[in-house]
Amino acid sequence: MAEIIQTAGRDILGAFAPQFAHYNDDVLFGENWNDTGIDLKTRSILTVAALMSSGITDSSLKYHLLNAKNHGVSQKEIAAIITHIAFYVGWPKGWAVFNLAKEIWEEKLDSEEDLQKKAHAESMLFPIGAPNDAYAAYFSGKSYLAPISQEQVGVFNVTFEPGCRNNWHVHHAAQGGGQILICVAGSGFYQQWGRPAVKMNPGDCIHIQPGVKHWHGAAADRWFSHLAVEVPGKDCFNEWLEPVTDEEYAKSSNG
Repeated sequence: MAEIIQTAGRDILGAFAPQFAHYNDDVLFGENWNDTGIDLKTRSILTVAALMSSGITDSSLKYHLLNAKNHGVSQKEIAAIITHIAFYVGWPKGWAVFNLAKEIWEEKLDSEEDLQKKAHAESMLFPIGAPNDAYAAYFSGKSYLAPISQEQVGVFNVTFEPGCRNNWHVHHAAQGGGQILICVAGSGFYQQWGRPAVKMNPGDCIHIQPGVKHWHGAAADRWFSHLAVEVPGKDCFNEWLEPVTDEEYAKSSNG
């Protein structure tokens, strides 16, 4: 059985409620969901039943419906499960859950990568955006870009899949310039040339001065999103340099 790994607690509440995040990620999903006393398909069905009975029909139920689908619950089975539970806990709850289930089971089966991406997207306020095709040549791995503001100051949400990082690069300016990074979800790294990498978690802020060679990207096993704030300046431009090698990345991300 594949190990269940959950990071939503730390992604969303790690700084605000670290103990709750620990119970959520390490106990509920870490120990409970990985207990072999019940197979994952049965555990998924029981979880859907419990949430539906409690009247919870928000994103948490949608996540567990996706989980049930990906652990082998068929469309015919989920329809029978929801119908059966509705007789005992209320017909309106059945309608509410069917609206979610119909959407999920009519979609193509989600891969583990899709589930992780969706969970990451739900952990932050800002959208992931579209594939970052315009800058794909300067990234190792997949990245996504969502413009947040392009007036007064440019603000973009940049999302990296696990292991993705951009090339070494420099922000140049005749006056002012540079960039500010604010982590909004997941976990990643920032490294300035000649210095150890700095780990970034939600709420962490990095100030990048013009003329500094650096890179930033996701941890090997975590999605990562940061706001990139373009500091106004005169004659600003980016100089893209060589990729961060696998050896450099492994050394930096392992401390």
